[in-house]
Amino acid sequence: MKKIKQMMLIGALVVSSAVMAQEKEPVFEQQGDLIKGTFYYEDGNIRQEGTYKDGELHGEWVSYNKEGEKTTIGQYERGQKTGKWFFWTEDNLTEVDYKDSRISSVNSWKSESGLVSRD
Repeated sequence: MKKIKQMMLIGALVVSSAVMAQEKEPVFEQQGDLIKGTFYYEDGNIRQEGTYKDGELHGEWVSYNKEGEKTTIGQYERGQKTGKWFFWTEDNLTEVDYKDSRISSVNSWKSESGLVSRD
C-alpha cells in the first residue's frame, strides 16, 4: 500500500511539473508612448520582442531561435512592414526591402566561411 501511495505522489509531481512547463506568457511593459511586448519559448528563452503604438506593431521587432540567436530583425510603422528587414539562417543572410508592407527588393548572401554575423 505504501508503494502505491509513493507512486501516486510521484505521478502527481510529474503531472504538475508538466503543467508548469507550459509556454511562458508574454510580458508587456509601457515605454513612453510605446508598449514593448516580449514573447517566450516554453523554456523561457525570448522568441520575439518588439513594440506597439496605439494597438499596432510599430518600431523594431526582433525574432530569435531557441538557441537565442537572431533570426529576423525589421521595422513596422503603424502595422505595416517598412524599410530593410534581415533574415538569418545558419549560412545565409537575406535582406528584404519593404515599402507599404510590400516587398520592393531582395538580396541574399550565402556564407561559405561562417562570416555571416547576427550581432
